[in-house]
Amino acid sequence: MSDAAQPTAAEVRAAAEAVKTALDRHLAAVERRTGDDDPAVHEAFNQLAAAGEVYDELLYDRYDEVTPFEIPGADDSLPPYTGPEEPHAVSVLIRRDYTVAEPPRLLAQAQRVEAAEFEDALTEDDTANTVPGALGILFGEFEPDEIASRHREFGLAEGDSTLWVTAAEEAPEPGEWLEAPFEDADPQHVICRFDVSAVFDRDDSDDDADVRGTLLDELTDDDLEPLDRDR
Repeated sequence: MSDAAQPTAAEVRAAAEAVKTALDRHLAAVERRTGDDDPAVHEAFNQLAAAGEVYDELLYDRYDEVTPFEIPGADDSLPPYTGPEEPHAVSVLIRRDYTVAEPPRLLAQAQRVEAAEFEDALTEDDTANTVPGALGILFGEFEPDEIASRHREFGLAEGDSTLWVTAAEEAPEPGEWLEAPFEDADPQHVICRFDVSAVFDRDDSDDDADVRGTLLDELTDDDLEPLDRDR
């Protein structure tokens, strides 16, 4: 942005004052709220978000500086919680995505597991020689958290992941949801949610990425940690 187009210091100061006013209005609305869906609180929230966005933009344009605040948008925030006030059961819903980055490494690890289980593992229909079979062996042998912490050893690359903790009045009957484990997840019963995605990693430098890639390329099968057979 050119100097001529930059906001003045007075404009930035005025935007800061608008944020302070919006903060006071929001607090007052919260103190007077009449329920979880009080429209006055909702309106004050939106006004505070708008004032903060204007201030953040002017501050950056004038001083090349940002605020530490991030107002979640409608698409990023969870809907209002409508679950039980005192839940007697919780469900933890987890999804982790991977790509098969190094099939030979994946196959080698699966073959090691199978060789440790069977004396004559490498037969004509040996499942450890196929990617689907190798994935089945490794995910059957190791806990999901261990796969997540050692994914590079297994030739996998991490993708997005998410974890939802949902509340319920009572625990479901045994076997009730096994055929469709995520089908009945109600976003309004989510107590907390944690997302991991490459879209959030905006601070990683290209140099760091190059170092990580180099270390991974230089790792050989002989460097892999031995499998723990005492699990």
